[in-house]
Amino acid sequence: MLSDAPVIVDRGRYQDTVTPWEEPAWRTEAIGWIEARLAAHGLRPTGPWRVRLRPWSVLLRLCVGGGDVVWFKANPPASAFEGALTAALARWVPGHVLEPLAVDTGRGWSLLPDGGPLFRDVLARETVTPGAWEELLRQYAAMQHALTPRAGEIERLGVPAVPVGALPGVLDRLDQTPLPRRDRLALRELRPRLGPWCAELAALGVPDSLDHADLHDGQLFWPAPGRFTFFDWGDAVVAHPFSSLAVPARRAAELHGTRVLPRLRDAYLEPWTGDGRTPAQLRRAVSLAWRLSALHRAAAYGRLFPTASGGAGDATGAAGAHCLLELLDEPPV
Repeated sequence: MLSDAPVIVDRGRYQDTVTPWEEPAWRTEAIGWIEARLAAHGLRPTGPWRVRLRPWSVLLRLCVGGGDVVWFKANPPASAFEGALTAALARWVPGHVLEPLAVDTGRGWSLLPDGGPLFRDVLARETVTPGAWEELLRQYAAMQHALTPRAGEIERLGVPAVPVGALPGVLDRLDQTPLPRRDRLALRELRPRLGPWCAELAALGVPDSLDHADLHDGQLFWPAPGRFTFFDWGDAVVAHPFSSLAVPARRAAELHGTRVLPRLRDAYLEPWTGDGRTPAQLRRAVSLAWRLSALHRAAAYGRLFPTASGGAGDATGAAGAHCLLELLDEPPV
């Protein structure tokens, strides 16, 4: 039985965070659900299992017969849509995402297969050329482009919709984010420019789609050269798709220098050409969306378990503030 196996708990920097895992009744219910869903697939847990507790998720890593690994994830209410979204994406864009073994949309639970090596782990052990990042962005953009007709369906799954015109209001709601007075004043001085930027971006006519909002190298599997699998959709929004580019492009620039950014931008834009917009218009849209994407990431830091407070709230608030300050930076492309 899973409940009899040894447990290794990882709380990271959030040692005092209270998650549902601390509630015996919740833990018993979750374990029972996992065992039942594994059994439905002819699987049984073997050996120790690991628990990763964060203010925004409870994640269990489970070994099953044959040496395979499966993952259980519990989301807080604000991102409880993730299981349903992952299941829908597996139907709509198969091959780009994980196909869940089971989801409970009401409780925000999902059971997922292992996706292979994390791209982050591959980067740590071998040299990866900028061409791999270009292919990653082509595949991700192609997926977003294919999902544009599904934007309404994605929103109905519970994914927050943040059209470009709503972004000034997002900044206003984040006005109480903990910031030094100098930074707060700088953002308030920037506020009048936000409306014209949003209007210009909206006028370019790129339709909303799914924005992962945190597509770093730890949110990607690289099961084989030239293939990528995208996961961890808890921060996702229905928004301007080009907002997704900033996070992976910044990471690639850290490794290869900023000279790679034009190549990455153009690789990302390939699936978006041919819709009546010129290359110059698409590049302008990227520049505007790059800056405005800071608002999506800053807002996502509020998607925590209701019991997560104290030090966890301080830490996530500081991370959200860091994202918000990216609004002040000139986009590098």
